[in-house]
Amino acid sequence: MAKGTLAVTGDQESDLLVNTDPLALLIGMLLDQQVPMEWAFKGPKRLADRLGGPLDAHAIATTDPEEFAALVKQKPALHRFPGSMAARIQALCAHVYENHDGDAAAIWRGVRDPEVIYRRLVALPGYGEEKARIFIAILAKRFDKRPSGWERAAGAFADEQPRSVADIDSPEALARVRLWKKAQKAAGKSKSE
Repeated sequence: MAKGTLAVTGDQESDLLVNTDPLALLIGMLLDQQVPMEWAFKGPKRLADRLGGPLDAHAIATTDPEEFAALVKQKPALHRFPGSMAARIQALCAHVYENHDGDAAAIWRGVRDPEVIYRRLVALPGYGEEKARIFIAILAKRFDKRPSGWERAAGAFADEQPRSVADIDSPEALARVRLWKKAQKAAGKSKSE
């Protein structure tokens, strides 16, 4: 996978991992709920450090669930709800192993139809429609993976509004996304409006 331009965490090593390791990117996006974006996208690096090596879908999926949960719960915990998120990470990795031979990038590599990518992302445990659309926008905006029609598959997240992690390539961009989200929330609107 070509190096991406996400700059979310404020930590060079954490950003480098999600920009170069497709499984780290999937896990970071999975963790991006009910915690600050920086925290979510630091999770893959923290997990790799605790595992003592690169992220491997098969190894994560087959680790004893209690042992894996203990790694996720270790301070600082990878998520606000580490127990349930540990199970989701393992389910995600099992899906990647069983459906994509453990190769997270196979979800999008060489795929010309963005709807296929969308369907593959929605099928991931812990991913829903919005998360899949944001991920397609991340691929397009931060990794230059733009199959024809990607904008339709990404929906509102394809535009120029600073509405999601897909729009973050610097601390200034992170601040813009935060301000935009705050304004949307104050207006009673969602990220996709």
